[in-house]
Amino acid sequence: MRRILIVGAGQSGLQLALGLQVKGYDVTLMSHRTADEVRAGRIMAPQCLFPTALRHESELGLDFWTDRAPRIEGLGVSVAGPESDGGGRTRLIDWLGRLDGRAQSVDRRVKTAGWLDTFAERGGRLVIHAATVSDLDALAGHYDLVLAAVGRGELASLFARDAARSPHATPQRALAAACVHGLAPCPEHPALDAVRCTLVPGVGELFVIPTLTLSGRADLLLWEGLPGGPLDVFRETAGPSEHLARSLELLEWFAPWEYARATEVELTDANATLAVRHAPTVRHPVAHLPSGGLVLGVADTVVADDPVTVQGADSAAKCAASYLDSIVERGELPFDEAWMRSAFDRHWASARHTTRWTNAMLGSLPEHVLALMRAASTSEAVADRLARGYDDPSDLEEYFFDADRAAEYVARVAGALFPSPAPSRSI
Repeated sequence: MRRILIVGAGQSGLQLALGLQVKGYDVTLMSHRTADEVRAGRIMAPQCLFPTALRHESELGLDFWTDRAPRIEGLGVSVAGPESDGGGRTRLIDWLGRLDGRAQSVDRRVKTAGWLDTFAERGGRLVIHAATVSDLDALAGHYDLVLAAVGRGELASLFARDAARSPHATPQRALAAACVHGLAPCPEHPALDAVRCTLVPGVGELFVIPTLTLSGRADLLLWEGLPGGPLDVFRETAGPSEHLARSLELLEWFAPWEYARATEVELTDANATLAVRHAPTVRHPVAHLPSGGLVLGVADTVVADDPVTVQGADSAAKCAASYLDSIVERGELPFDEAWMRSAFDRHWASARHTTRWTNAMLGSLPEHVLALMRAASTSEAVADRLARGYDDPSDLEEYFFDADRAAEYVARVAGALFPSPAPSRSI
């Protein structure tokens, strides 16, 4: 039986560990926290799995929360206008697209703790330890394959930055999240759970995500502000209540249509706020340990996109699924450096689309993208396709990044909806 060590117990590390268990591998998983410590801790970066990534969990029998988590069936986008003379803003653009299937958000404290317990209950070797480079150096020789799913920190620094694929060297957004009870339904679609995104040009973004937390149904208020801008104010807050108060003040000013349904909200628990920032970075996939051992990087250890498109957990789930296939297909052959690079390349063939889209959304939106948004506000077909791009970013390559292609697509949709009348024929 092939022995595999996975360091890191997030979405990708746990999904891969549990998947390898199903396939009959001898798996050791290193986590720096126990399941109980995770449950009692602060919320982590919010996640939403769109249909494809969610199916990867389902195929492994890991969709434990389907009956309790909100069934997200749509994604809506608003574009805020400039400040009015009387203060506040209005929506210049607003649309809702339907997903092709169900999306789902589960508080990572719930999911991580549940999966840690499941891994141990299924006979996996769970080691609670904050691994260091020297730990991996000592352990690598005892395993056929070592994987690092650590995101950031000392172990992530083993993996060299890929400058050609990393246009940004500093954080592009300051992320601030609050998990709340009491948010009223969206009046435009009260019976439909949907992710709502508000784009505030030159300022940042707001995501409102229905989720399942420790105390049941809730919603995530997720601000993503340009560093140094008016949304970059959460590092100064003194505690959770101040964080929520600041978030509501920003809602009232930048997205009053969302504030109108947030007047009765309260935090779900004392650990329901988060403020972080990280530079989006792509790293080379293979790290060399001091003794010569090799480590393969997983998910955001090697492809860490900005949260501006809420693709973090989605990409992690897809990476875990791709690596699982590559490991199983390798059979008894060695997991050498050439194989490691090929396994990453297989994942990157899909992940590159997410990275390109995410980096594009960090800058000022070009006019043709705003034109697509305006078209979505009057065309269900355009709205649905844009929404489904969150599930399959590769589809955006066909029309999103080029002005001519975008115009051709909108014209084609308009022509299908309103075909030109056939010319009359003389008799």
